[in-house]
Amino acid sequence: MLELAGIIILGILAQWFAWKFKIPAILPLILIGLLVGPIAATYLSEDGSKWIEPIWNGEKGLFPGESLYYFVSLAISIILFEGGLTLKRSEIKNVGPVITKLITLGSAITFFGAGIVARYFFDLGWDLSFLFAGLIIVTGPTVITPILRNIPLKKDISTVLKWEGILIDPIGALVAVLVFEFISVGGGSGFTKTALMEFGKILLFGATFGFTFAHALAYAVNKKLIPHYLLNVVSLSTVLLVFVLSDMFAHESGLLAVVVMGMVLGNGKLKNLKELLYFKESLSVLLISILFILLAANIKMEDLLLLYTWKTAALFALVVFIIRPLAVFASTFNSKLKLNEKIFISWVGPRGIVAAGIASLFGSKLLKQGVEGAEYITPLVFMIVLGTVLLNATTARMFAKMIGVFLKKSDAILFVGASNPSRLIANYLKDKGKRVILIDSNKNFIEQASKDGLEALNVDIYDGDLTDNIELNDVGYLIALTGSDMVNKYALNSFSDVFGEHGAYKLASSKEIKEATANERKNFFTPNDDYINLSEAYRENPAIIEVEIDNETEYNAILDVLSKEEKSIPLFVEKGQGIFLVPEFDKTEETKENLILSYLGKNIGDVYKSSSKV
Repeated sequence: MLELAGIIILGILAQWFAWKFKIPAILPLILIGLLVGPIAATYLSEDGSKWIEPIWNGEKGLFPGESLYYFVSLAISIILFEGGLTLKRSEIKNVGPVITKLITLGSAITFFGAGIVARYFFDLGWDLSFLFAGLIIVTGPTVITPILRNIPLKKDISTVLKWEGILIDPIGALVAVLVFEFISVGGGSGFTKTALMEFGKILLFGATFGFTFAHALAYAVNKKLIPHYLLNVVSLSTVLLVFVLSDMFAHESGLLAVVVMGMVLGNGKLKNLKELLYFKESLSVLLISILFILLAANIKMEDLLLLYTWKTAALFALVVFIIRPLAVFASTFNSKLKLNEKIFISWVGPRGIVAAGIASLFGSKLLKQGVEGAEYITPLVFMIVLGTVLLNATTARMFAKMIGVFLKKSDAILFVGASNPSRLIANYLKDKGKRVILIDSNKNFIEQASKDGLEALNVDIYDGDLTDNIELNDVGYLIALTGSDMVNKYALNSFSDVFGEHGAYKLASSKEIKEATANERKNFFTPNDDYINLSEAYRENPAIIEVEIDNETEYNAILDVLSKEEKSIPLFVEKGQGIFLVPEFDKTEETKENLILSYLGKNIGDVYKSSSKV
């Protein structure tokens, strides 16, 4: 009981530690597992026993006999199902040619390159060499995101790395599953006719069960045949049923079935997909926390000593410094990415949780089958995972600065709210060369923003997913323009530190306009206008007007006129290469001459001219 509780507690502590220090969770999880397992047995325990012993003497420990194998199989099936849920056909179409090539051509180069290197350095059979290669294709968002979260990069770079990680996770897992199954059905006799027929059965039953049960579950959910409170647990039990049932009809087809099931559900019309994803993510965090401490603890010191050779260092160096750059440069040939951007993408390629988990599962299966060289699979993959995560976590920021992809100033602008006035203002700033991103929970607003050619994300600000989006690392300004003062306040309170490095502003409420202190007013988008004023000004005159100003007298005159005019709202001051909100500009030491002032509302040029002469 103590060991089982300890695994869960240590696992969640490792997850918290990873969140707190912004590192991939897999790093503390595996290190803790190694500490309480082989390291404790070798160096810390007086009697040479592990502090946590998954299997001892074959029949003792937390998971005696086949229990660990069954637990790992079921846990990996749930993790792969979640990965399948996130893989959308529309996303593959829209991510652009560079990312498409990375997950196809780049994966092929990694697969064949790493397979050849493993074959000749460790004298593994071609089948095991390519299994190793298939496993290290996978990167994954859970390792990329923490590493890049605090590195301000151009959107092109962060987009490539983000989508490569998201898309390669289930694709790489599927490749590894297929390679393993091809090895398993060969039974050491090569690729015979019987082996090919068995492999065909695996593909047939895996795809059929996954496809059929995905549609059955979607039908039951959409027709409300399952009560809402049972939705998540019924989905979980269905995944386990598909895995076990498919495996009964065609041995080793279960993993393929759950990946297919996840992909079909993720691309279908499941009404509760988002809720299901949240549940599966939470469950995956718990399973991963337990799984990787167990798997690392189960490794023997003699397995680790297999890697104590120059061949391991040579394999790692070739995979990281030759094969990865070759895959990236081939995939980005004739793209718009610059040389230093390609080099940085080549440098950042940490392997992820799926690779380590499946490696442990497949390694143990092949060892039971008596496959020669199978003892190398798990430690070699763990070495690549730990090595790449450590390398990228410790050097990515420094390397970005060294090669010139680190943005010295984060000046993109994040708008909370994508209503009509927000889109008009965002388009104005975009035309001025600024990167602008709008977020809103209203799908209609987001769709319209996308039609207008604006970057827009359908996000509920209370979900907390924003800070995990590495594509927003170059955001330095936060502007909240929703009709809810509560949402606007929440946006500033929660995200000013992350996205408001150079300024965070919100629309004031009518009450705040009357009662706010001078300190509170410093974060107002405009000093005297709330959402109703902004909306009415847009409805009456949906245009932003610019006026050139020569000196401070003219500047003060037009602001005075705008303050008296209803439905006319001063917005920005442009001077040289800088664009400032009016309240922001008034705090700067810039001289108020030779500038352009923009405002929303009717053209008051004639009134302004007559006023400025007074």
